[in-house]
Amino acid sequence: MQEATAKLFASLDGWQIEPEVSFSIYGERGIIDILAWHPGRRMLLVVELKTEIVEIGLLLGKMDQRRRLAANIARQRGWDPVAVSTWVLIADSRTNRRALASHRAALRSKFPIDGRSIRRWLRHPVSRVDALSFLPYRNKKIFGGGIRPIRRVVPARPRTMVARETPGPRTKPA
Repeated sequence: MQEATAKLFASLDGWQIEPEVSFSIYGERGIIDILAWHPGRRMLLVVELKTEIVEIGLLLGKMDQRRRLAANIARQRGWDPVAVSTWVLIADSRTNRRALASHRAALRSKFPIDGRSIRRWLRHPVSRVDALSFLPYRNKKIFGGGIRPIRRVVPARPRTMVARETPGPRTKPA
């Protein structure tokens, strides 16, 4: 997902990215998957990459934390943003779509912008946005063959050996 997102930003004019940005500010620690900076517009974008949706509440809380701290993190890099935006980019799978569908109202209230809108915004970033979208499945080659279900390997049952009598010379009973 990092590679697919990096290629997306490379195809856009004006964006600089920093992958895997760690921070420790006021006792809050974490890592921002991609910190994107548009110097011409002075826009900062915090990108979170999710291969699997586990806990919606944790995702919302961590994104809020990253947005609050992102301006300080940017200033440490010599950037002075006028706005901080967020984008949660999720690997497209049926499981992830089901997880998001069950929390649709909460997620859309926190992240009202979708995939089409964020791509338009990336070409012309003018104000703060909060977006959530799926990484299209067409990027499966970048993922290394696509997202596959987990295959469980069941060990074969051990075969039991049945002792057989080997035919030997027949003797007549006495």
